[in-house]
Amino acid sequence: MKFNKYYLGLTLLPMLASCADYLDTNNYIVEKPASIAEFEYLNDYKPLKEYIDRSAHPGFTLGTGVGVDDYLKQGSVYLLTNSNFDMMTAGNAMKYASCVADDGTMNFGKVMDFVDAAKAANMQIYGHTLCWHAQQNTKWLNSLIADKEIEMDPDAMNEVVDFELDFSSMNEYTFWHQPEAGPAEFSIEDGCLKIVNPEAVNFWEVQYFTFDNVTLEKGKEYQLTVELKATAEGAVQGNVGGWSDNANIRIPYTTDWEKKTITFTSATDDITHGLFQTGDLVGTIWYKSIKITHQEAPVSEITVWDTRDCLQVITDDMKEAAWDSQFWLVFDGVTFNAGDKWEVSMEVRANEPASIGTQVHKSAGDYLHWSAIGNVPFTKSWTTFTASGDCTAEWAGGYSIAFNLNDYAKANEYYFDNISFKLNGQELVKNSACDQGGSTECYVSKECRKDLMPTRIVDGCFTVIKSNMQPLTPDEKKEVLTAEMERWVKGMMDATGGYVKAWDVVNEAISGGPWGQRYDLQHAGDNPNDFFWQDYLGDDFVRVPVKFARQYFAENGGNPDELKLFVNDYNLESDWDDNQKLKSLIDWIKQWESDGETVIDGIGSQMHISYYMNPQTQKSKEDHIVKMLELMAASGKLCRITELDMGLVDENGNSVKSEDVTVEQHKLMGEHYKWIVKKYFEIIPQAQQFGICQWCQTDAPESSGWRGGEPVGLWNLNLQRKPAYGGMADGLEGK
Repeated sequence: MKFNKYYLGLTLLPMLASCADYLDTNNYIVEKPASIAEFEYLNDYKPLKEYIDRSAHPGFTLGTGVGVDDYLKQGSVYLLTNSNFDMMTAGNAMKYASCVADDGTMNFGKVMDFVDAAKAANMQIYGHTLCWHAQQNTKWLNSLIADKEIEMDPDAMNEVVDFELDFSSMNEYTFWHQPEAGPAEFSIEDGCLKIVNPEAVNFWEVQYFTFDNVTLEKGKEYQLTVELKATAEGAVQGNVGGWSDNANIRIPYTTDWEKKTITFTSATDDITHGLFQTGDLVGTIWYKSIKITHQEAPVSEITVWDTRDCLQVITDDMKEAAWDSQFWLVFDGVTFNAGDKWEVSMEVRANEPASIGTQVHKSAGDYLHWSAIGNVPFTKSWTTFTASGDCTAEWAGGYSIAFNLNDYAKANEYYFDNISFKLNGQELVKNSACDQGGSTECYVSKECRKDLMPTRIVDGCFTVIKSNMQPLTPDEKKEVLTAEMERWVKGMMDATGGYVKAWDVVNEAISGGPWGQRYDLQHAGDNPNDFFWQDYLGDDFVRVPVKFARQYFAENGGNPDELKLFVNDYNLESDWDDNQKLKSLIDWIKQWESDGETVIDGIGSQMHISYYMNPQTQKSKEDHIVKMLELMAASGKLCRITELDMGLVDENGNSVKSEDVTVEQHKLMGEHYKWIVKKYFEIIPQAQQFGICQWCQTDAPESSGWRGGEPVGLWNLNLQRKPAYGGMADGLEGK
């Protein structure tokens, strides 16, 4: 096949070294290439798929990867694909992130167009991929398993008990009472506080505490419930609060036991007592119990214990200014100079959100300048604060940073952890929340302005979280994501209408370790754009899409006997671990199928390989490709090479760019393609020969993120056949 001028759009985009699963749609205009005498023989080759002996290999398919947008243009990619291959794999269009929007809406329009175009061209499609951790819409998926809001009745109120006393628990009356309480006598009898007053005096002349040392919140409304009776009807007068700030109360009583409840508003945050006055009663009054409560809406916050070691600073209400309470980072032996560069990092949290200003000081309290490292935001959850800048002239001579903790105005508890401060790159402070047994004197001033602001190392602190946002349980997350996988697979099977009969049901499930034993499943790492279904579904994450693929393929017109589901992975041919990843995958497949219901039809090996100019290295690579094929054959599963491409590595271990590949090296790569195809036919039994997919049709342009500038194609960027093309053809023909 010869091409003069075509609009080319098939090149490969970035992926991890594991897999080139992205197809670039950058376009390239190319002119008619100059003849290369050494490669003229390639012009005599037929299209690749014509070399397959269909009688010897009846189930074998020759595939390729395509960008769906390019294929649908029906230009060069369309012609090249249809002429040379039986089957094509969509680079991106059939993946979750390409079909699922941030709100969960699914759009399979492009998938359906691709299927229609494939039908018209009598081309098969290999589905890629139903379940994978990459190219997932993580925003939508994470929203499905986010904390759920607990529905609460906004009018519902809960009673919270602040103080409760049953006088039957007292053996004698120990509270304060007025020494001049006349002839009144106080005692605990029959489980009650009993007060006898034999003659009438002014009501305030017989006064006493019924409770003490209770802490209430200023301005909050409370209910005081007293169970009492007397020998005559009347009313207790008095107050609740401190000696100066208190709320007046009046509690009626009768000659029968009754619980009387009154409402008052606390006038103080300080220690509170109940001062009762009954001098106008001639006779006896008894009290059984005292209780203080308040009403709250259903709890909107809960407090959990955070066990990290950290520095705690407690402040009181602001009295005059933001700097009423200050905390310092003190750098002894160092002074700031204009132009010095500083960097700060710390983890911070507070019981109540606050934005705290900072100042430059000399010694703690010796103020220099109002602006230091900026305002530090504190929230109820741990956050990391980082900042950097240059010391100004106003900093000169200073050597401490002050935090104005009363910027918040209200009493608060602040927590600091992992404090780092650098000056001109030198670490002045570095700690892990005041290491146990360590000293904080280097940066924590003990000259705090208020006795009520203790600074201390604690081995844990409370974190306040919303309780109306309840985390899903692991079982709930599994249920939600199982339903989402069903919705996704059902949508894809409906869009493909039974036409796509082979799928990567799961892609890249296996990790690269631990060495020496069966490799684990891959799990969440540092990439926030990945979503590992197995972290929530366990090893059922393979069984789930297998189940739904079979169910909805059949429901959408597919013949169940024709559906083939593959588990696809990379580095299965690797020599550095003696094919341990493939051995682990085969063992995992046995485990997944052990339920007696799950059936995995095939194993897909990506085979993103290189030809090595170092003979010893190349021999090792070839030996382990053979081992890979032998292990795949022994598994009894269908065997497919799913994403074959080949680069070139020189004797020193460096990748060689396309423009630097010699004619001889091109021929060696072609021979390696031929060898791979022949070994596939030689080792894989006929009944297990599903096929080989050449992932890169053309070499990668230099701008490509996937093997950029490397000779990974069967054609070059001018759409000229390369010796790799001839090697593939010869291998298919069995030469």
